[in-house]
Amino acid sequence: LQNVRINPSSISFQMWKDIPVPFYLSVHFFEVLNPKQVLQGAKPVLSQRGPYVYREYRYKTNITFHDNDTVSYLEYRNLFFQPDLSNGTEDEYIVVPNILMLGAAVMMEKLPNVLKILLSGALAGLKQEAFMNRTVGEIMWGYEDPLIDTINMLVPGLIPFKGKFGLFIDFNNSNSGLFTVNTGMKNISQVHMVDSWNGLKKVNYWRSSQCNMINGTAGEMWPPFMSPTSLEFYSPDACRSMTLVYEQSGKFKGVPTYRFVAPKTLFANGTDYPPNEGFCPCMQSGIQNVSTCRLNAPMFISHPHFYNADPSLVSAVEGLHPSKEQHGLFLDVHPMTGIPMNCSIKLQLNLYIKQVSGIIQTGKIKPVVLPLLWFAESGSIEGSVLNQFYNNLVLIPSVLDYVQYIFLGLSVPLIISAAVLMAMSK
Repeated sequence: LQNVRINPSSISFQMWKDIPVPFYLSVHFFEVLNPKQVLQGAKPVLSQRGPYVYREYRYKTNITFHDNDTVSYLEYRNLFFQPDLSNGTEDEYIVVPNILMLGAAVMMEKLPNVLKILLSGALAGLKQEAFMNRTVGEIMWGYEDPLIDTINMLVPGLIPFKGKFGLFIDFNNSNSGLFTVNTGMKNISQVHMVDSWNGLKKVNYWRSSQCNMINGTAGEMWPPFMSPTSLEFYSPDACRSMTLVYEQSGKFKGVPTYRFVAPKTLFANGTDYPPNEGFCPCMQSGIQNVSTCRLNAPMFISHPHFYNADPSLVSAVEGLHPSKEQHGLFLDVHPMTGIPMNCSIKLQLNLYIKQVSGIIQTGKIKPVVLPLLWFAESGSIEGSVLNQFYNNLVLIPSVLDYVQYIFLGLSVPLIISAAVLMAMSK
């Protein structure tokens, strides 16, 4: 118990402060092979590209302990491209939807026709098309686009950013918000449980109190002595708390683990799973509308390849092949300490596209939730950290357990002999 508390003198503190586990971010893009046909109403044909792999370093700063048994911190992420682990380079070109243009078109659908006509004319002047051919690096880390200034001029406030646009531009060299978590010094069952995030006890993205709740931990460690039921964590990337369910017991390199996976209800819609009604407006089960926390853009998250989703989402495009082995997320946790031994968290980012009257660049696109990319954040304890973990938390306790039984076995004859001698003396 002493060693799993958030305390500078505990064994796990340094692991918590500067995570020694090698984490990797693997990104797979979906290239659109028939963009001209899609503009004429055809079904999108996709080809998966990648993975493009990045070594991820995490470290905590601004660590501040409070009198109420909590500690606050900022955790930063730095990403470095790994050519030897990747299937391709950041300089490769990929044909993908023009996310800014198609997203803005859907966002402007209910605005007056005059604004849509102005935007359509501006798009023509800027030579903007519904699909673009850009490098992996540009799509991820940002590119200059005059469309940003045009949208800000025509509809101020529609997109609250300026300069470059990139899907991962806020992911690198950045933190995931100010977490305040319990240290477990007074109550070990609360260790790592989130007290607040950015000063908030709950978020305001969703339509129900239950969906807005910040539950569980920050997703790094959990309280010790876990039961084989479920675990919760708050994900700033998904703007919500997530609950994973116990699947099976196992071992990771000799260390006992519980495996937790996503239930089929994680991204279910409110009709199929009423507690998720607060995440609506919903479409098919298996995708979650995150527009309220993504600049109001028509964005959805899901499992990769629409795994565990409504089959209609898979059949609406060509090139998807969902499977549990490749696209299901999991966490293998040591139940005695609550420390993850092996994990792979996978999510897919999708854009809702459609024909918008008054904006000719959207052509005759049929409404479809189009996969843009999916990524996996994976890591496992290995090397000297694994050896230390195994020795301190598996081997030594096992030896002490055996020694206990040896002493018990030796003590039984002594107890019997003592009892016999006492009987004889009487």
